[in-house]
Amino acid sequence: MLAQREIFVTHESNRLWCNKFGLKYAARLRQEHQGYGDTFFIDEVFIRIDGKQHYLWRAVDQDGEVVDVFLQERRDAKAGKRFFRRMLKKNKGEPRKVVTDKLRSYGVAHHELIPEAIHDTKKYANNRAELSHQPTRVQERVMRRIKSLKQAQRFLDVHAAVYNLFNLGRHLVSAGAYRFFRLRSFASWKNAAAV
Repeated sequence: MLAQREIFVTHESNRLWCNKFGLKYAARLRQEHQGYGDTFFIDEVFIRIDGKQHYLWRAVDQDGEVVDVFLQERRDAKAGKRFFRRMLKKNKGEPRKVVTDKLRSYGVAHHELIPEAIHDTKKYANNRAELSHQPTRVQERVMRRIKSLKQAQRFLDVHAAVYNLFNLGRHLVSAGAYRFFRLRSFASWKNAAAV
């Protein structure tokens, strides 16, 4: 959009702008968010930050919206409980069903924090969460590598909020409805940016 208006911005200017305003915009977008579905798909992947292995935990609802993204150095039971607490706090409620792989730390966190929710660990049931890691992997390659845990967490928080706003599921709605949803997304963005 900027290039179309003959405004040229360097990558460094863009990065500094995102560092300054990104978290504020993401917080405003989360405040306006209507809520998540009742089924959460949870997964973790390995990610290298400054040469050390870390774990990127992600929860996605049944509509593909990112509930939470969290980076940790471990993936033991304590780390699983920390992620579940953070996810439940952001959701402001408990899911009806949690779908994970067979990692033991998920079972421990589930039994201690939300025992009444159904816990599904069937093979391939968790593909929705695994596919949601793809945009992060693409961005990781673009950035060449992630330099710090703080930088990565900041990027992931902002990316999740903006992704939820503009990921409209084009194939699920008519063209007119899609245009309406797109206009609504831009209005929400304008409100969050206070333009």
